[in-house]
Amino acid sequence: METSQNIQETLSSNEIMLNLTDLKKVYPTPNGDYVVLEDLNLYVKKEEFITIIGHSGCGKTTMLSMIAGLNEITDGKISILGSSIKGPGPDRGVIFQSPSLMPWMTAMENVMLGVNKVFPHGNKKEREDICKYYLNKVGLSGAFHKKASELSQGMQQRVGIARAFAIKPKVLLLDEPFGMLDSLTRGELQDVLIEIWNKEKITAVMITHDVDEAIFMSDRVVMMTSGPSAKIGDILPIEFERPRSRKKVLAHNDYYEYRKHLINFLEH
Repeated sequence: METSQNIQETLSSNEIMLNLTDLKKVYPTPNGDYVVLEDLNLYVKKEEFITIIGHSGCGKTTMLSMIAGLNEITDGKISILGSSIKGPGPDRGVIFQSPSLMPWMTAMENVMLGVNKVFPHGNKKEREDICKYYLNKVGLSGAFHKKASELSQGMQQRVGIARAFAIKPKVLLLDEPFGMLDSLTRGELQDVLIEIWNKEKITAVMITHDVDEAIFMSDRVVMMTSGPSAKIGDILPIEFERPRSRKKVLAHNDYYEYRKHLINFLEH
């Protein structure tokens, strides 16, 4: 089990992109305070892809929304490259389970919303080129001018992925981005996401309930204890080389050991 103490001994501060220190989240209720997270410590290195798993209600989404700046920190600190976060910012891109697109806008216009904010000084063509580049990357070259409401759920999520990468965030946050998709679309979009991530090398933190998805996609799988007062229970490094193929991962001897480790944690 990794601790923040031995991390500091092995990593220099400029290798750490995201650092959660003694994080706590409390919701007041009529029956007293409900402690969702407590003494939660986690670091994520530059260009690292981590997934977070744990039982429903353990505070995974609460933690992710705190990193995004959408949920207030009760105590502790979240920093990016050593600077404490203060609310939402373009240094963090978020991909939700539901892509939250403007249904009356086209795929292009939805991606452009973020690009306009982050690149206000670029000219119109430069901004359009960024949008087209990422829409192409997610396989939507023929759907630039289709309204979001006309797109399937899988295509809408592709727009969401393009939009998140297009703002060039330092940290990409993913809240079960494939959770509402059928298994075929899910596999396709995992491949799309990892292909773009391999090229862009953005630090990524993803929540998933799917053990196989966690193993296939991440450098480390972070396991959270059940709430209340959830914290990091265990961390499993995934040693497969990148780029990865699903076939090779499934054929690797370590795959089943990793799977067993994660399932054992979740069952206890």
